[in-house]
Amino acid sequence: MSFLSATNLTGGYGGVDIIHGCDITVEKGEIAVIVGPNGAGKSTAMKAVFGMLQLREGQVTLDGRDITTMAPQDRVPCGMGFVPQNRNVFVSLTVQENLEMGAFIREDDFSETMEQVFSLFPILREKRAQPAGELSGGQRQQVAVGRALMTKPTLLMLDEPTAGVSPIVMDELFDKIIEIARTGVAILMVEQNARQALEIADRGYVLVQGRNKFTDTGEALLANEEVRQSFLGG
Repeated sequence: MSFLSATNLTGGYGGVDIIHGCDITVEKGEIAVIVGPNGAGKSTAMKAVFGMLQLREGQVTLDGRDITTMAPQDRVPCGMGFVPQNRNVFVSLTVQENLEMGAFIREDDFSETMEQVFSLFPILREKRAQPAGELSGGQRQQVAVGRALMTKPTLLMLDEPTAGVSPIVMDELFDKIIEIARTGVAILMVEQNARQALEIADRGYVLVQGRNKFTDTGEALLANEEVRQSFLGG
């Protein structure tokens, strides 16, 4: 069984299914990317994995443990870290206070993890006393990812981490995501910049109308003529 195994995910909002029988798996140290056209159900599938969606069918297991019926807040101590696309920092709190909020479930000394986050994102050390609301979009994303890392997740989920940032910042964020994966953390990411995301992906899922259309390695999907023509602009 895969480290994260989400099978036959079917559900939506208000009685209308948005995802239909989706299967998503991720292994430790692996980057899995969900791509597809607007309205394909990418973020909905991510929310289903995190327990933010009422499933009509399907199962979610993490490291062999069935967490299908768990509330999102109960999945965090199990090892799930989730970074939403919007409103993902406390703008009135400083960078350091934001990171400390990420350690709210921990009863141990989290100073070592804080130091790891500062090593990964040096700009956050420099701006640790600055309110997060004063940071650039890319720096806010680093705070959001850093706060999720403070929980010491075994699975890190990122919903559109490069939304609204420049191409240079996007490349920097992707480099950091690769670094995080190399520490053994499983990463599941929804991303609009499909080509760039698939370039760093060990595994890719192309969703269309809430269903798995293509599933393969990132490299194979980039080489797939139909995927390139339909979803990557040729």
